[in-house]
Amino acid sequence: MSNNFEILEKIVLTVLLVCVFIAIGQEIFVIIENAKVTLADILLLFIYIEVLGMIKEYWLAKVIRELDPNSSNPLTAVSFGKGLPRALAAPGVIATSVDNLDNYGLMTSIEDNTQRMANLEVFSRMYTPAEEWMGGRHESGVVMNYLANTGSGVLQGADMLKEVPSKYKSSVEYADNSIAKALRDVVRVHTAGLGTRVFYTQHGGYDHHAQEMPAHDRLMGELSQGIKDFLADLEEHDASDEIVILVFSEFGRRMKDNGSGTDHGSGGGAFIIGNRVNGGLYSEYPSIDPSEWLNGEDLKHTFDYRGVYGTLLEQHLGLDPTEIVLGNFEQLSPFK
Repeated sequence: MSNNFEILEKIVLTVLLVCVFIAIGQEIFVIIENAKVTLADILLLFIYIEVLGMIKEYWLAKVIRELDPNSSNPLTAVSFGKGLPRALAAPGVIATSVDNLDNYGLMTSIEDNTQRMANLEVFSRMYTPAEEWMGGRHESGVVMNYLANTGSGVLQGADMLKEVPSKYKSSVEYADNSIAKALRDVVRVHTAGLGTRVFYTQHGGYDHHAQEMPAHDRLMGELSQGIKDFLADLEEHDASDEIVILVFSEFGRRMKDNGSGTDHGSGGGAFIIGNRVNGGLYSEYPSIDPSEWLNGEDLKHTFDYRGVYGTLLEQHLGLDPTEIVLGNFEQLSPFK
């Protein structure tokens, strides 16, 4: 059954990919023919690009598939924050996204418990494996079983997480901000022993096109204190040797300011943090000599980010990073 689904999935994705490229070609032809670009043209191209992004497999999604090839644990990867980060997205890969662990669940906005349970029963039946309600007929069972596996994963994950907050006890007092709350939730889920191997969270607000100095100082303070409390909490639960933190930025900033902030640039820093890590600066610090800036405005990166990913994948998770990062890249040696 799983082989049949994989074949069907590849066929559907291939057809979708071809259709999207045809649509992009047609839209570009229309733009050239009309010799102008309208807002509708821009929006259509943006939508097509987003669809291509949905089809693509991203690096942490590949990690999830390697760690849990049969999708037996919907909590192999858990993201804390609104929405599922693109890094965790790939067709057929299950990852759980949690906004607020204390209120996490399905249909929690329905106050009447009887009505909520009735709706959950309907939801559960929607995701019953196809052979249980098709009398053994499998004409459309491949598709229905995929929906069943995905939906049942949601139900199973919600059921596993609902008891986590009540089991957690700690003397560490986290700050009242988004990154601190997310890191506390990471500790709560990790110490519950649910088999999660990858935790992901985000700390927004660093896109400083204006008012950079006061905002950046506040955000770095929140992040630093949050990580400090997180490590202290892990230590209190005798779990500090089990976790390695990778802090990275999705893009850098330009060297020259625009008056009150900085615009998008190339290059960015990354931090690997944990008890198993030998502290220090790895690779070379990029030159701040303007004559060596990229395009006269950006720092030149001195280490490929895929090598950073590969370092964590191979040396911490014990995975072969070649297929995940699409190549063999120089790695760091940060671990004791």
